[in-house]
Amino acid sequence: MFDQIQNDMKISLKNGEKVKANTLRLLISKLNNKAIEVGSSLDDKQILQVIQKTAKQHKESIRMYKDGNREDLVEQEQAELDIVEKYLPSMMSEEEVNIVVESIIQETGATTMADFGKVMPQVMKKGAGKIDGSIAQSILKSKLS
Repeated sequence: MFDQIQNDMKISLKNGEKVKANTLRLLISKLNNKAIEVGSSLDDKQILQVIQKTAKQHKESIRMYKDGNREDLVEQEQAELDIVEKYLPSMMSEEEVNIVVESIIQETGATTMADFGKVMPQVMKKGAGKIDGSIAQSILKSKLS
């Protein structure tokens, strides 16, 4: 996956796609920093975690820029987010997340919000990076309350 990102950056540089090249350059930098932090090369799961974290940061920036009426910066962040999201697996729909949440609730026998802490980690594990945590959290809260 790391090699694919590097290749895409080289291609975007050759094609003069500055936004894409700069976005991928920053992503590669984050991946290299994470590799230094863990002391070895990253596996695909670790790379995916860095990409997810980067996408989440872009989403938070977009929200803050919208709140501050900075549409110029919203557009820039959205363009960068679109590039980063191409490296993420397709996320589960809300209906699919709902099915996963219901199955975990049945497996664990959860009935109240006190069971939230034992259900949520299993939902995220079963989703394996394809579940948006905020969607899963809101569905789980509605089911347990």
